[in-house]
Amino acid sequence: MAAESQPEVPPAVRLPSTEKPLTVLHVSLYHPTQDPDTFANVPPKLQHDTNPLLVGRGPDAHLQLRLPCLSRKHLSLEPYREKGGTPLAFCLKALSRKGCVWVNGLTLRFLEQVPLSVVNRVAFSGIQMVVRIERGTSLEAFVCCFHLSSSPLIHRPQAEETDEWESKPQEQPPPSPGQQAPDHRGLLHGPSHPSPGGGTETQVQKEPSESMLC
Repeated sequence: MAAESQPEVPPAVRLPSTEKPLTVLHVSLYHPTQDPDTFANVPPKLQHDTNPLLVGRGPDAHLQLRLPCLSRKHLSLEPYREKGGTPLAFCLKALSRKGCVWVNGLTLRFLEQVPLSVVNRVAFSGIQMVVRIERGTSLEAFVCCFHLSSSPLIHRPQAEETDEWESKPQEQPPPSPGQQAPDHRGLLHGPSHPSPGGGTETQVQKEPSESMLC
């Protein structure tokens, strides 16, 4: 009797046994207008290398959102390797000169950045975004899976774009002896990619009040 034939596995799901699983960023998006054009260019899934993933309204943005108040490059999700860490870690960096980004209770200004945890709440220009990180072991790429929500993701007032922080510079007290003053770019954690050696994290500010959300 002839041996029973086995069903053929589609080539698309065949993975080499040596291939390492990718880190997955599950990204949920919400905007109160529910305008379908806002997220018209958002793909269901996006695989990206270890360069920063740009979010904005410009043609060069990897995640392109159609909102006139957004900057062409509004923020970035940047993978990096921690000292002694196997999976990729991520930070979020604000790239807009005319507004700010609210992340897990912190308000980021231009070129400020903060490391991301497993679950992250982000708000900018009325958009609410929740990023949940599912760790993989590959150090060469990661995947973003996008979900469009019909209901609010963050139960707090809507974040609005504002230029007030630029037009009203605040005087900073001189650093005390032994305290390092920030450089001219106002970076929180040094260069674009956090130092592999890590270090003490600097908080931007405490969770903003309702009137201070940008």
